[in-house]
Amino acid sequence: MHPDTPLVIQLQSLDLRVAALEKEVATLPKHVAAIEKTLEAHLRKLEADKGALSANQKDRKKLEGDIQIHEQKISKLKDQMLGAKNNEQYRAFQHEIEYIEKEIRAAEDRILELMAESEALDGNVKKADAALQQEKQQVQAETAIARERTAADQAQLEQIRTERQEAAAKLSPSTLRDYDRLRKKHHGVVSAEVAGGRCSACQITLRPQFFQDLRRGDQLMFCESCGRFLHYNPPVNVEDGTRVAM
Repeated sequence: MHPDTPLVIQLQSLDLRVAALEKEVATLPKHVAAIEKTLEAHLRKLEADKGALSANQKDRKKLEGDIQIHEQKISKLKDQMLGAKNNEQYRAFQHEIEYIEKEIRAAEDRILELMAESEALDGNVKKADAALQQEKQQVQAETAIARERTAADQAQLEQIRTERQEAAAKLSPSTLRDYDRLRKKHHGVVSAEVAGGRCSACQITLRPQFFQDLRRGDQLMFCESCGRFLHYNPPVNVEDGTRVAM
């Protein structure tokens, strides 16, 4: 195997780890933002339910006040009926009292409706409030985990980038140029193992002479199809652990 080949494989492994960590570091804030957005939506819903419950209570209180005013009017009208001078005046007072009593019955019916609505709204508020408290705790816990994970990833990234710099410095300039070119072209996967006489990346069968040259390991070899660095590991004898010549 060419001396640059292990370095290429190592560099590829380091770059793939860097890419994975960078992706995770970028994803964690998005995850936190998503759960916080959901929490905000639930909070707005709870505030809307509380607002509806408050409006319900205000409407009931107003209707109860209206009923009191109506009852006071009826009391006054009944007193005035006692001084009616004729049947026409008496019937006029009586009709007005009946109208106000009808208004009272309508208000009482509406109060009953509001009471039924209030029970449902109150139940929704209590359930939503309990769920929201639990959700807040969950968001806080997940946010703390995300921050710890990000800090750990950042520390690991710094270490891996240092290792990458050291590995890259050991490569010949021409090999490093080829590596960087292939990394951009193939999104990080620049080296492929030959197995069964095929490039494991593109699955193209190698020419027999090309395969023999690769086995000698005296030069860097590139797949004639996908252009990646190629490396070949001879099979291992399971009995004594030695490489089997092929």
